[in-house]
Amino acid sequence: MHTTSSLLTELDALPFRWEVAGTLAAPVEAVAALLLAVAEGRVGDDNLLLLARASAARQGAMTVVTGPGADAYRAELAGPVEPVDIQVDRARSRVAVQSWYAGVHTATACPAGTLVTHRVHRVVPDHPGFADGIAELGLRARMSRDLQQVLEVIADRLGCRRSTLLTRSGPAEGEIPSGEAT
Repeated sequence: MHTTSSLLTELDALPFRWEVAGTLAAPVEAVAALLLAVAEGRVGDDNLLLLARASAARQGAMTVVTGPGADAYRAELAGPVEPVDIQVDRARSRVAVQSWYAGVHTATACPAGTLVTHRVHRVVPDHPGFADGIAELGLRARMSRDLQQVLEVIADRLGCRRSTLLTRSGPAEGEIPSGEAT
């Protein structure tokens, strides 16, 4: 398991495998405030929005606790699934999540307002949540669906427009490996 104190540093050193992005017609500060809202308590649209649509969160079985280090957290889940590591970088408007995949959501200013990007850097096929996590939709489709849901919540809260999503593969694209971490 990864320590959250180095999760962003670790992911920064890796090329991304897949990326999905969309824009919101709102200031980056307002979007980042909602995207990066993480505190101890139950996961929902107002706390760890990125995971609010996960089945465990929808069932009320996902709770955020403080982790080691500044802006480090863990989302504890009911049942046998390992916790999710989270690290927030408020200065750079980004949040990293490590579960069966490791990815980073970033909010940056753009001519349309704010560009929200989700990049997956690593997939962990040996993680207990792996099969349930992607079997239904496939990783790229799941990334697009999940970011679309996040953007819809933020657009609703801020009363702004959102764009269609853009997807692309990174330099480390490839098939998701079976049985070994990448």
